[in-house]
Amino acid sequence: MKDKMDKKYDAESIKVLEGLEGIRKRPSMYIGSTSKEGLHHLVYEVVDNSVDEALAGYCKQIKVSINKDGSATIEDDGRGLPVDIHPKFKMPAVQVALTKLHAGGKFDKKSYMISGGLHGVGISVVNALSKKLIIEVKRDGKIHRQEYSRGNAITKLQVVGKCNNGETGTKVIFWPDEEIFSTTNFDFKFLEIRFREIAFLNSGLKIILSDESKNKKEEFFAAGGLVEFAKWINKSKDVLHKPIYFEREMKGTHIGVSIQYHTGYRENIFGFVNTINTVEGGTHVSGFKTALTRVINDYARKKGLLKNGNFSGEDVREGLTAIISIKIPNPQFEGQTKTKLGNSEVKGFVDSVVTAVLSEFFEENPEIAKKITSKAISSSKARLAAKKARDLVRRKNAFSLGGLPGKLSDCSDKKSSNTELYLVEGESAGGSARNARNKENQAILPLKGKILNVEKSNPVRALSSEEITNIITAIGAGIGEQFDIKKLRYDKVVIMTDADVDGEHIKTLLLTFFFRLMPQLVKNGNIYVALPPLYRIRKKKDHYVYSDEELKKSVEKLGTSNVTRFKGLGEMSLNQLWDTTMNPKTRKLKKIFIEDALEADRTFSMLMGDDVQARKQFIQENAKEASLDV
Repeated sequence: MKDKMDKKYDAESIKVLEGLEGIRKRPSMYIGSTSKEGLHHLVYEVVDNSVDEALAGYCKQIKVSINKDGSATIEDDGRGLPVDIHPKFKMPAVQVALTKLHAGGKFDKKSYMISGGLHGVGISVVNALSKKLIIEVKRDGKIHRQEYSRGNAITKLQVVGKCNNGETGTKVIFWPDEEIFSTTNFDFKFLEIRFREIAFLNSGLKIILSDESKNKKEEFFAAGGLVEFAKWINKSKDVLHKPIYFEREMKGTHIGVSIQYHTGYRENIFGFVNTINTVEGGTHVSGFKTALTRVINDYARKKGLLKNGNFSGEDVREGLTAIISIKIPNPQFEGQTKTKLGNSEVKGFVDSVVTAVLSEFFEENPEIAKKITSKAISSSKARLAAKKARDLVRRKNAFSLGGLPGKLSDCSDKKSSNTELYLVEGESAGGSARNARNKENQAILPLKGKILNVEKSNPVRALSSEEITNIITAIGAGIGEQFDIKKLRYDKVVIMTDADVDGEHIKTLLLTFFFRLMPQLVKNGNIYVALPPLYRIRKKKDHYVYSDEELKKSVEKLGTSNVTRFKGLGEMSLNQLWDTTMNPKTRKLKKIFIEDALEADRTFSMLMGDDVQARKQFIQENAKEASLDV
């Protein structure tokens, strides 16, 4: 052992990664991942620089283009990055910003009082992770241009043309590096989601997104800001009132809030800090929740509507859509990807502003205040009834083995880390899956017919449904405020339905249930969808295919064959079901995750809610992308 440890270890052993080499070595530290999310993060970082110019009052329009050659172009009409020589580095300031980490105009608060982005890291990270990058700056009547490759300057900053005097702005064109990213194809929809948010959060800023290869173009502009944002989120919902909107300044922090209640049962609170979507919330969201609960309780007591006890936070937030957007000079985020705000003082700021403004609003608008308070009263009654329903479920299940549903065929392994629960459509398919499974780590829960649509049901009705209570009990983690991920009994919860229209409907109902009642499982990556094959091609041995397109290719490759169309899981033999759908080595599973909570909420409300016209319009707009199942 000694000869292995006696290798030379001195100053030469300590490696220093020069320039931007460290970013290329550990890209996920800077952009979260090298997959689709990380790729689009590059665009966001460049756009965030332009948004910072808008926040400072200098930028009115941002153009983003997905180009045919695989590059992306971001162009703004801001002041343009400085091109004069930096006194310390003896190179143009624009080159410093592109090649030096933590170099930017956002640190001394002279150029930018408020900013998003990675504070001097963003554009240099984009440069480091691009095989090619071109920057053009319009300043002082000239167009300046410089080219880079993988973080290194290929040319000097050159004047390549003239522009109208007073015309300014920055254009960045970059080609993401295939050596870094698993995919370099930009997704229009992915970018559209973020840019719509930015437009809502920055009233008066126009963002134009185009895709040259698909001839698509979309403009985002919201003169009404957060008011339009709330209306857009609640487009498919039956709202109780017009959005309540207010904005205030407190000790250098700008606070904007939009509130609108609807007749449904789900709450949606979205927090933003300097236009960054803080998906995990933080002190700004906590301050809002505290104030909202206090104000509604105080008003209800004052008006004699609340005799005993208090409304809970869940009571006052039922049917709520709220957007809290703050702009702060020194945001402290938890984690590099900025998903949670940590500034402790912000909680007090938001609490104070919301309490004062909302209390005054309720006094001046008694009709709206009464609607909101009545909603909280109904929610409180439903909460107590739901608690009784949950207690009844617990007592009922206590009589079955281990408190688990009688239909559940559990696995023998009690450690959740390697176990799977299959939610199977129908008793017949459930019986097949029960016999085909690996009994050690795969559990089966057959479902009878189509489960309740929880989008249209209050919590009491949902918890009175036998199929839903069976699912909740089998999973073991609870729901609502009682949810505890530590009590999760299975690492994977797999939805397994027939590959037909009814199967798709059941799958959608189950996804609605998880998104609305157990969203933590989706966020935690525990929900999956099984992909049973559509066809079997038999030639010497069996070949399974999962789409009509794949069938066409397989038949061409294998020649004329006895093609079998599977109509249901119950039609497969036990071996077929195991090999195609349940064997970890050969099966195909889709992992369910939320790309954008706003879009997911709107889609579920529209597809599964009461707005027939919105659903009809969605079907008409997307009919060309649908396939007919015969």
